[in-house]
Amino acid sequence: MDFAQLIPFVLVCCLSCRFADAYDPVDPKGNIVITWDFVSIQDVYGVMVSIHNNQLYRHIEQPGWRLSWRWHGDEVIWGATGAEATEQGDCHRIRGLVRPHCCEKRPVMVDLPPNTPYTNQVANCCRGGVLSSVMQNNRTATAAFQIVVGSYRHATYHDGTKGPALPTNFGIGVPGYSCSNATKVNATRSSVGKHRHVQALLQGGRVAVVLRLPLVVLQQHDRVVPALQLQLPTVPHVAAMRQANHPRRLSNCLISPVQAVLSHSLRCASCWLSRESDQSGVTELLPAGDGEPFFRCTEHMCPVRVHWHVKINYREYWRVKVTITNYNLIKNYSDWNLVVQHPNLQSLTKLFSFNYQPLIQYGTLNDTGMFWGIQYYNEMLLQDGNVQTEIILKKDRGFTFSGGWAFPRRLYFDGHECVMPPPDQYPSLPNAVPETRVSSAQRLLIAASCLLSLSIFIRV
Repeated sequence: MDFAQLIPFVLVCCLSCRFADAYDPVDPKGNIVITWDFVSIQDVYGVMVSIHNNQLYRHIEQPGWRLSWRWHGDEVIWGATGAEATEQGDCHRIRGLVRPHCCEKRPVMVDLPPNTPYTNQVANCCRGGVLSSVMQNNRTATAAFQIVVGSYRHATYHDGTKGPALPTNFGIGVPGYSCSNATKVNATRSSVGKHRHVQALLQGGRVAVVLRLPLVVLQQHDRVVPALQLQLPTVPHVAAMRQANHPRRLSNCLISPVQAVLSHSLRCASCWLSRESDQSGVTELLPAGDGEPFFRCTEHMCPVRVHWHVKINYREYWRVKVTITNYNLIKNYSDWNLVVQHPNLQSLTKLFSFNYQPLIQYGTLNDTGMFWGIQYYNEMLLQDGNVQTEIILKKDRGFTFSGGWAFPRRLYFDGHECVMPPPDQYPSLPNAVPETRVSSAQRLLIAASCLLSLSIFIRV
């Protein structure tokens, strides 16, 4: 067996509030665009509101987006299709038997659930506020709803045209995003049949708002969790690595100093590893759904772990097993994805159980790719569960296992950058294959065989 055949390694994914800087080298053009298309303007006007997630690997999961804005005047929402306002507000100034859907100065709209009746749906609505990344599923990376607005004011735009006053101060309701000012853009065109296109805009203007991750998202306590707390001895001849020391039973695992990890104080279930069976058991009851992260006690104290295992070294190829473990006991990661930066990804030959797409943003440089689950199979990372794959890569020119080259340079899980270990904690390889040890009984048997052979030779 080659000494480089089995090299397991643990990469700890502490899900932090850090989304890198406003300029993301992996996704430099990523943003979320909100479009506001006027579809009719009379005494009231109708608007089709669309949310387009143009980010390659970041997506919006439960509890979903909460789109808000501020009206210019005393506008009210008479009706909504495909979404609903969280508050009706004070509608006493509106006379009549029919009351508006929302009278808030700053309405907050949320998506409807998938089981919404068809009479209250529009295209691309009703997914519970979940938006896929554009790479994973372009179709579900867009959400939309329609509203009817009354009591609006007229305004004159910069180009001299007139129409309803545009709303301001848009927000998506997801931490870390900031919006640009609303700008007037060309009308949305949609196809009708094979040869005809129609415009959503009848008159007035169309608003577009761009949301990006700003520099201020970088948290000052982003890396309070140590880069790596597991001991990583060199284990070239075992198929799985265990912790160097089995932790004893833990209690009171409240770690309030790491509030930046998930914007909460993290709680974990008291647990231990049995020396006989190496299986963990939980000794506390789960919380009653208070929304705070709750996961198994580990030495790294992170809710997600990525295990990168260099499994087999062939002559021209090498094989890696990747396991993503969810230590959270109350949360599933729907539509999860893993972004890996490694120079040998350009020679990826075979992949099992995951989807894969390279993220080529700079010419032909192909050292970054995104992995995600297969629909109806492992697209959801269940609570206290794991998903895994094996990858076969062709050895590029100058391939080597030394210096930590076999391990990723950078990892993102669900858009959150993982905490990578310092270089001195990467597993090192032995200089040569260890010598095979011979037991005392084997030595005696060899000596006896030699003596027997020598006696037979002398007799002859």
